[in-house]
Amino acid sequence: MDELLGGHLRMLREAAATGRLPGRAELDDCRAAGALAAERGASVRALVEAALAMAESVRPTPLPALRRTVSALMEGYENAQRSALRQEEAARREFVDDLLQGRADRLAERAEHFGLRLAETYVVAVARPAGAATVVAPGNGGSEGSGFEGDGGLAGEAEGTARRIEDALVARFGSHNVLVAVRDGMLVCVAPGSLTVANGEFTHHVRQAFAPGWRVGLGRAHRGPGGVVTSYREGANAIELGDRLGLRAPVLKAADLLVFPVLLRDRAAIEDLVTSVLSPLLEARGGPEPLLATLEAIFASQGNQTAAARRLGVSTRAVTYRLERIRRLTGFSPDDSTQRFTLETAVLGARLLDWPAHPLR
Repeated sequence: MDELLGGHLRMLREAAATGRLPGRAELDDCRAAGALAAERGASVRALVEAALAMAESVRPTPLPALRRTVSALMEGYENAQRSALRQEEAARREFVDDLLQGRADRLAERAEHFGLRLAETYVVAVARPAGAATVVAPGNGGSEGSGFEGDGGLAGEAEGTARRIEDALVARFGSHNVLVAVRDGMLVCVAPGSLTVANGEFTHHVRQAFAPGWRVGLGRAHRGPGGVVTSYREGANAIELGDRLGLRAPVLKAADLLVFPVLLRDRAAIEDLVTSVLSPLLEARGGPEPLLATLEAIFASQGNQTAAARRLGVSTRAVTYRLERIRRLTGFSPDDSTQRFTLETAVLGARLLDWPAHPLR
């Protein structure tokens, strides 16, 4: 520390002898000394205490000069700290982009710097704020939206939210267990698959940070860098599926929605099913939507018409009438186990394909 503060001591001695305050060049030297102290890992407290201790050997102590030199030392130290933080944040953003896009350039080595051991199994949780457009993970089709992007203030708010949530998770689970970042307009949390409680903690902080209407999508546990990419895409797609299906739950697990990608994998078959089973509903008075909503309520209520009526806000008699209307138009009844499965699959397919708003070929 003495070699860093040699110029500081000379300035104080000169000020004591002449009464002259340090000039711009001398204060710049102090700022450079403060920055070097920060780069070497010295604490700001140790820096200031060393500067004050040196001042005690100068008589009379030139307090105005001391005030300026110490202020310059601290300014240089703080500027170096801010610069290091900006560089760290830039490196973090680059690493997250590379990790979630599967770019493998020195990925494992860089991951260790941020506390991740990519040979393990990881789960990715994705959080989207209320009112944001649906975001589809790259490589899975669909249109990309933006939860935070498109406005500098919102983007800055997202980074601040990510830092606060990560600080809270690190305080509980340690720096080698979680990574929180902003990606594609959403908050992304990467945590070990064995640390299942981390997902619940992340969701808790999301609930506190976001207005009602937020969603969290949880990918499945996968191993290695490629597994992180897969889990991220699963989490993002779970949110998209929740929107398309009108699901009410704010937290959606990819493991609970595996049937839907299977349905979409053979689009021609699901389009044929929707057209064959549900197209007669287009002839219903008032359109097909009330009948589709009734079927969804019946399926969600395990066939209980009274519970379905409460969900819909109509009378039980209205539900009975609508189900009879569906049976007459389509030839299918949810009271029959085989026909119920066909109807439910067709209704799910209709929601996935946004039918009838988007007519099928």
